[in-house]
Amino acid sequence: MTSLVLQIVNQRVVRANGLIILLTIFTAVAFCLSLTVGPAAIGFDYILASLFGGESDTAALIIQEVRLPRALLGLLIGATLGLSGAALQGFLRNPLAEPGIIGVSASAALGAVLTLYTGISTLFLLALPIGGIVGACVGVVLVSILAGRNGGSITLILAGVAVTSFASALTALVLNLAPNPFAVSEIVFWMMGSLTDRSMTHVWLAAPFMVVGWTILLSVGRPLDALTLGEDTAHSLGFNIKRVRTQIVIGTALCVGAATSVAGAIGFVGLVVPHLLRPFVKHKPSQLLLASALGGAILTLSADILVRIITPGVELKLGVVTALVGAPFFLMLILQANKKAL
Repeated sequence: MTSLVLQIVNQRVVRANGLIILLTIFTAVAFCLSLTVGPAAIGFDYILASLFGGESDTAALIIQEVRLPRALLGLLIGATLGLSGAALQGFLRNPLAEPGIIGVSASAALGAVLTLYTGISTLFLLALPIGGIVGACVGVVLVSILAGRNGGSITLILAGVAVTSFASALTALVLNLAPNPFAVSEIVFWMMGSLTDRSMTHVWLAAPFMVVGWTILLSVGRPLDALTLGEDTAHSLGFNIKRVRTQIVIGTALCVGAATSVAGAIGFVGLVVPHLLRPFVKHKPSQLLLASALGGAILTLSADILVRIITPGVELKLGVVTALVGAPFFLMLILQANKKAL
């Protein structure tokens, strides 16, 4: 009996490791393709020379200052959205949960929009992302206050919905009061989400927040596994559910707030990716976390490649492409839920 259990466990470990290796390969391929796609035709051998060989001509500058930051942000932001979506779905035990459900995305967007509206974003380069990060921090504090220390999953969701609605209303108010149509256009285009014209400065600003957020979220794998058996069972196994909730809220706020602050709102990645990968990990939350991070990076990088290929003259916004992919998937989830309810 013991040998049979060990054999089953080993098979699951091998299957999970195989999935991670496969996703890692796809992520590396998507990252490399992102470096090669653009108006200027640059071979991959020259890209490697530009990154590691010390080249300094115009083509090398395009790689180092334009394409590399864009690819890095696509990788970081996609991993952030996929990981946070998997963590929230596991904690809330809600297949429709995604990073925006606790108000972080809307609050970060409001903070960034306020810097555009007030003109602070024109004073120095990092005003826009810093405003987004501050907005995300304020939003998560409000959610924590509204949810209370003893609030459960439903209370957290309701608090997130309230903060999201309030932040969205304030954003709409800012658009309504914008002094000229050019300001409105700038705000609207930023809110659509994009990786265009980002620099390594944006990468260095957002990456530390994302890495800290990832570390926190990846540490809650075992409690999430226990939660699949119910909160009472998780308590009996020695896990502090209140602490887990705090870790997930803080981790999501750090990484998603930083992602939104530098790229705008990119939706549906955190909703779609965990659903696609969950069957491959036998619905085990701890194994889904890293897989969703890699899957999110693949989806975001692939979508960013598409926006450069479909309309090379005038790029589609990244958030528009992810929404076009995610909205039909969301409708499919609703239809499946209705069939199960019948």
